[in-house]
Amino acid sequence: MDLVDQALPYVRAISPYQPGKPIAELARETGIPEAHIVKLASNENPLGMSPKARSAMLAATADLERYPDGSGFTLKAVLAERYGIAQERIALGNGSNELFELVARVFLAPGRSAVFSRHAFAVYPLATLAAGGTCIEVPAKDYGHDLDAMAAAIAPDTRVVFVANPNNPTGTFLPRAELHAFLTKLPTDVLVVLDEAYNEYLPPELRGETVAWLEEFPNLLITRTLSKIYGLAGLRVGYGLGSAVVVDLLNRMRQPFNVNSLALAAAVGALDDHAFVAESYAMNRSGLEQLVAGLKHFGLGHIPSYANFVTFKVGDAAAVNQKLLQQGVIVRPIASYGMPEWLRVTVGSEPENARFLAALDKAL
Repeated sequence: MDLVDQALPYVRAISPYQPGKPIAELARETGIPEAHIVKLASNENPLGMSPKARSAMLAATADLERYPDGSGFTLKAVLAERYGIAQERIALGNGSNELFELVARVFLAPGRSAVFSRHAFAVYPLATLAAGGTCIEVPAKDYGHDLDAMAAAIAPDTRVVFVANPNNPTGTFLPRAELHAFLTKLPTDVLVVLDEAYNEYLPPELRGETVAWLEEFPNLLITRTLSKIYGLAGLRVGYGLGSAVVVDLLNRMRQPFNVNSLALAAAVGALDDHAFVAESYAMNRSGLEQLVAGLKHFGLGHIPSYANFVTFKVGDAAAVNQKLLQQGVIVRPIASYGMPEWLRVTVGSEPENARFLAALDKAL
């Protein structure tokens, strides 16, 4: 028997996550200089990272011979003050992705299931399968979550429900009232993971504070990240807010130093950089308008987005994507999400958006 056959069968069945194509990889493939390539595939902040975060990170390089603070005390203290909750109700992760994996390791196993929507973040099924759990994928409603169908899909063995709001890769948004009503329907022994990675891109009037729900729903875990509007994607730091009992269980499974020193320092600086967040939000709003206007000009349908990307329909998405790559423009094909006729483009700077639209015009 081959050694590979000794691996757990549910691990062998997993298809690895495919990230957005790196700039350096496209440069190697095409010979296009890296400086001439525009990457709009991974929902990164076109302004870069927060200046306060950069300064804090550079200061932290003086102590890299030391292990990180395994408890993340300073970062948790900042988050605790911001949200008005105790530190023991905050979990830190190597990006919010790690929190999904920790949830799966704590609550899922063979004979247990997780519920999530079709066209939702690919890591939900990956984390579920890696723990040996069963995936219950619920058909989407207008490319977003059908909360009634998700509630009805919960089985006796369901232990986790994943909800992304706004959703990735479609950009759809669930009104707070609908989401709250959904939570009241669910069994109290099922953990609801509310993934709010794009929360800061929502218009202020839509940012109703879900953290206040934690007192009402002990089975709720809210996850957020500093990879998006804060511009720390390369440092990998996210956090979860939930009950002290759930956070304690996650801490039992995480690696001792899962968030590195530079990420911890940068996160504290980024959370204090309100001017940078405001500038990033404003750029995103204008960039969304620029992209949507261009897509409408080309007669292409799109899904209204509440995040920092737009998903649009082109027909033969693989062919159009290849033509964009040949012009040095990287966007995200989403056939793996069950949307083979669609592409997703991240909002970039005004020149980057214009470059994409010009390349798309040629590709079409």
